[in-house]
Amino acid sequence: MSSDASPEFDEFAFLPVLAQQRDTAVPVVKRVNLALPDGRTLSALRWGDAASPAPRLVFLHGAGLNAHTWNATLTALGSSNLGASALALDLPGHGDSSWRDDADYRAHTLAPDVVAALREWTTTPVVLIGQSLGGLTAAAVAALAPDVVARVIVIDITPGITAEGPAQLRDFFSGPLDFASFDDLVDRALAFGLGGSREQTERGVRLNARLRPDGRVEWKHHFARLANPDAPPLASAPPAHSPEQGWDDLMAAQAPLTLIRATDGYLSTEATAEFETRVPTAAVITVTAGHNVQEYIPDELAKLVRKISE
Repeated sequence: MSSDASPEFDEFAFLPVLAQQRDTAVPVVKRVNLALPDGRTLSALRWGDAASPAPRLVFLHGAGLNAHTWNATLTALGSSNLGASALALDLPGHGDSSWRDDADYRAHTLAPDVVAALREWTTTPVVLIGQSLGGLTAAAVAALAPDVVARVIVIDITPGITAEGPAQLRDFFSGPLDFASFDDLVDRALAFGLGGSREQTERGVRLNARLRPDGRVEWKHHFARLANPDAPPLASAPPAHSPEQGWDDLMAAQAPLTLIRATDGYLSTEATAEFETRVPTAAVITVTAGHNVQEYIPDELAKLVRKISE
């Protein structure tokens, strides 16, 4: 990756490698956008060609990530009928979706935008898969609009567990607001022990950062600025997250619910036990992975999603 990377970067350039690794066809993916009533835009990746049916699987990423975090999982799913058509959303404040002026990224606030996307891009109730912040948002969507959700899969999060990550991640985002090059950003990520190999880190950075018109590189997601003490102050402080609202959403969801817990993720034994007590009808599956399960074990996650959904 060079410092003169251009805005014309092909966001789908990595898909042939993922397909080759899984001995499957290169998936057809396109970016779609939805204009929201307040002038914001919600962006998503639509997996499948023109002949594919409306998506049955919809994926919501965690805080600080974007729709591309599901690339490997969806490539693995692509060889099945279930994965032939899917939708991966950029949540508000992330990826190519608009930032919120009020910086309100609570799951309950994000849910109406996701519902609008489901009504626009799907035709039957979907399996909604959400990791971290996306998991809490999936539960809020299921509670708000039960007619568009057939099943919910929540990955490594419960209400009350911070979705912004551990101190190491917060310290990482408290650094420079922008960078001279993508290489500089990759170097910082590797210095903090984030990412895997340099190649993997470059891929993640390139898909989650953008080159501004002034030639500087910045993260796409709003959280990088919200966590930075040097960022311009907001007109008002973002509202605090309410764990009880999250529990209310989970308990109100009518769709069958599965929690996938990562052994090296955010959920302690106590947090998992609380979930099982509060949502006794839900299934709980434990996998050996870190918090971003879709990046640690994408192929195993694809198999789980297929088994739960079919």
